[in-house]
Amino acid sequence: MKEETERQSSGTVQDAEEAVTELRAALERAGITLPSLGLDPVTCAAEVPRPLVELGRCTVETARRLAAALPEEGGRS
Repeated sequence: MKEETERQSSGTVQDAEEAVTELRAALERAGITLPSLGLDPVTCAAEVPRPLVELGRCTVETARRLAAALPEEGGRS
């Protein structure tokens, strides 16, 4: 049972790592870098991890670029 839990949890962390990679690449295509982007280690440390993506802090300029890259209200940009 413990092996199954470990296998499931590593998949969960692996999925989260892949999501971070995908997000980093999408942001890069938009010319945006979030230096602190990564997984929250505390949420990965539980026996059955439930990882959260930490977006981190950014400059005001980066926040504005990120806001400009998102779709307009009610639709896609």
